[in-house]
Amino acid sequence: MKKGFLAIAMICITLVTYAQDKNKKLTMEVDGKCEMCKTRIEKAALGVPGVKFANWDIPSHQLSLIMDERKTNAMEVKTALVAVGHDTKELKASKEAYEQVHPCCRYREDNTDDSKKH
Repeated sequence: MKKGFLAIAMICITLVTYAQDKNKKLTMEVDGKCEMCKTRIEKAALGVPGVKFANWDIPSHQLSLIMDERKTNAMEVKTALVAVGHDTKELKASKEAYEQVHPCCRYREDNTDDSKKH
């Protein structure tokens, strides 16, 4: 009886430990200006399989993520962000992707905070 209980307890501890290790919190800098950028950035990040939470802060340009490391990694998220026209420190959006961003969201020419205008 004691051996059975001990085995079940060890299995439970192993499962709980494994479940906690899969999620990773990280932040990264992503260029943008306003609420429209925020929506676009968060939607692109959440579109990557394995990303569970995405919140982009306009003033600091920091994207906070919670993701399942077994399904994705930071570079896949950055690739999704540059595909919708937003630069990161490591990757830059192509000219074509950047030109698809709404004209008021063009952060390369004017990096002011336009969050109150949208």
